[in-house]
Amino acid sequence: MDGRRRQSRLGGAYQLTDETPVYVISVAAQLSGLHPQTLRQYDRLGLVSPDRTAGRGRRYSARDIELLRTVQALSQDEGINLAGIKRIIELENQVAALQQRVAELSAAVDGAAATLQAREAQVHASYRRDLVKYQPPVPGNALVVWRPKRPMD
Repeated sequence: MDGRRRQSRLGGAYQLTDETPVYVISVAAQLSGLHPQTLRQYDRLGLVSPDRTAGRGRRYSARDIELLRTVQALSQDEGINLAGIKRIIELENQVAALQQRVAELSAAVDGAAATLQAREAQVHASYRRDLVKYQPPVPGNALVVWRPKRPMD
């Protein structure tokens, strides 16, 4: 399997998602408006790859049905050939993966920034408050007191 199964067991019942493969090929064909043989061809070409049962039967998810509709629209409405559609799908998947990676890295950067601010706050809290920062005298404003030495008698 390709790891698309996202079922979770909640209170003894399965939660179905858009990724859960539930439709047999005849139902998927009806839902997508395509012939079952077209779905088999798309599977062979790698355009839409449904999950398989233990007996090698195809099981389509709601996401697969939407992808089938997209392939049909690109092919019939836009006039894009199947090789072009496959490339478009690959690029869309790559963009989605990169967007997810960017989100992960942004979260990591935000976490690192928060940690850095916390450490900086600890350092500032550890400063001694009784020390005063040295400031050199400003030239021209200095007062000099001269006291001559008294001769010793």
